Amino acid sequence: MGAVGLGCMPMSWAYSASQQRGDRALRAVHAALDAGVDLLDTADMYGPFTNELLVGRALKGRRAQAFVSTKCGLLVGDQHIVANGRPGYVRRACDASLRRLQTDVIDLYQLHRADPEVPVEETWGAMAELVGAGKVRALGLCAVGARASRRPGARMHDGTIRQLERVQQVFPVSAVQAELSVWSPQALESLLPWCADRGIGFLAAMPLGNGFLTGTLTPGQGFEPEDLRARHPRFTAEMMAANQPLVVGLRRVAERHGATPAQAALAWVLHQGPQVVPVPGTKREDWAVENARAAGLILTERDLAEIDRLPAARESWD
Repeated sequence: MGAVGLGCMPMSWAYSASQQRGDRALRAVHAALDAGVDLLDTADMYGPFTNELLVGRALKGRRAQAFVSTKCGLLVGDQHIVANGRPGYVRRACDASLRRLQTDVIDLYQLHRADPEVPVEETWGAMAELVGAGKVRALGLCAVGARASRRPGARMHDGTIRQLERVQQVFPVSAVQAELSVWSPQALESLLPWCADRGIGFLAAMPLGNGFLTGTLTPGQGFEPEDLRARHPRFTAEMMAANQPLVVGLRRVAERHGATPAQAALAWVLHQGPQVVPVPGTKREDWAVENARAAGLILTERDLAEIDRLPAARESWD
């Protein structure tokens, strides 16, 4: 069976600030490591910077147990996020991440977004130099753009695949990170097959649908103002209610195994291929352990067929 990673972003950024506490986050990371999770995913922009500091603290004395993945290429301002892919910046960003993470080497260094002002080959070349310098072990690329940015007639991940084909000419891509879940399966169309054909790992971001697929959210419950879900089109009261059949279906499958909807959702992602690692985010130790145990849930053909028949998730503009 595959393994489940841990997305550290919610511990200090983008979700429910009132529930973000350093001691709680440290316990969540330690609980995940104790449960067999080894991949920890973060980024310098989360916080910004505070998430890497947290991971560095959590790994004191336990660095050998973890595969550390972080990202560069995005800068967070007061009201905006901009890309920076200049080679000099990439080198400085890596050194800063190493300090915050309190480690000598980053296992997977990912380009969060390509800078439209810098040829992606130049950015990737600077990242490859970091591998040569022993500061980074492998390189990864995060999927670009949202569905709203697609050209008419194009598939969602065509832009990412074009970038991958360009950077592969410079230095091998070891992993791609993109959203993949029961309610966002679009990566199955072209991106995951592209990775599978080339033996490239796939980190499944948001495998629990930003928490929706856990069944713990109530339509109309509201979110704290800075929570990214407060502005997400799938988290309006209307859309949360419309998408409840997904949660109901996952719960029905999970109950046959004595599992939770979250575990069924993660098991579905794991089933998509041996190179797929779901990276659910959490800030609670009990949920970190619950997510890790999803690696032991083997869905039957009946389960998989039932999940495949669930209605597609609706957006506010559907």
